[in-house]
Amino acid sequence: MGTTFSVKLFPTQDDINQLNLYESVNNELIRINQLMSTYIADSELSKFNQTEAGKPFEFSADNVEILTKSFEINRESNGAFDVTVGPIVNLWGFGPNGRIETRPSDADIANVKHFVGIDKVSLTGNVAVKKHKDVYVDFSSIAKGFAVDKIAEYLERNNITNYLVEIGGEMRLSGHKPSGELWTVAVEKPVTNRREAQLIFSPGNIGMATSGDYRNYFEENGTRFSHTINPETAAPITHKLASVTVLHSSAASADAYATAINVLGPVSGVEFAEKNGIAAYFLIKTDNGFAEVLSTEFKKLIGKG
Repeated sequence: MGTTFSVKLFPTQDDINQLNLYESVNNELIRINQLMSTYIADSELSKFNQTEAGKPFEFSADNVEILTKSFEINRESNGAFDVTVGPIVNLWGFGPNGRIETRPSDADIANVKHFVGIDKVSLTGNVAVKKHKDVYVDFSSIAKGFAVDKIAEYLERNNITNYLVEIGGEMRLSGHKPSGELWTVAVEKPVTNRREAQLIFSPGNIGMATSGDYRNYFEENGTRFSHTINPETAAPITHKLASVTVLHSSAASADAYATAINVLGPVSGVEFAEKNGIAAYFLIKTDNGFAEVLSTEFKKLIGKG
């Protein structure tokens, strides 16, 4: 996944070392990577991306689950969340093909845009079919959250209920620290020149994900191009939403919703969160810094509603 992971836990049983936790967690992440990575040529997802149009492809249960959820959130967000946007992400230099220093031409964008769209993939049972040979599915906007959920489920199967699992900033929390206090987390201030907390809070037993444009981007002639692509425009987002943090019982859902809301922006994103009862925390760029907007559900979860 090209990132780091950490698992913090407070075991209540004496035989915790017999579980070989590090090895078990690492092996699970390797397994998920082998299913969902677009950077591994022989991963299950890469093999699907290499198939011809109309050829049936059998997905594993995990990829069926993540693709099904992707369809659902795509419909809810009216296309703002789209796992087929990968060719455009690659064109703008944020995928496996590597960085670019100049924006792609309008002609290049038009060439890839006609085979982007989740409607160009069908799923019946565990069988997926591409409707165009160049359709390319990329789970980068949901796979980290999914992996967090799987690690959390592994811990719970082993009767570990006090934990904080984090992969590349997406996380899931349960229980408490040895002191008896709830886990405390922070939302980072969306600036590039330093690491600083904008909000520190204890969300309880929940998944959490943040999407923003302040870490992964390139600049050309003073214009910043974010790694978050709007599927409708086939270009990086240009609005003033700097970051959005979503709380959800599923870290995978939090991951996907954060991406969708980041694409929608500070107006439509807030409307989407309110309409769908999503706990979201917005940081919106202003002339004097950042304005904070808390959805109704987010206020409830952190005790401010």
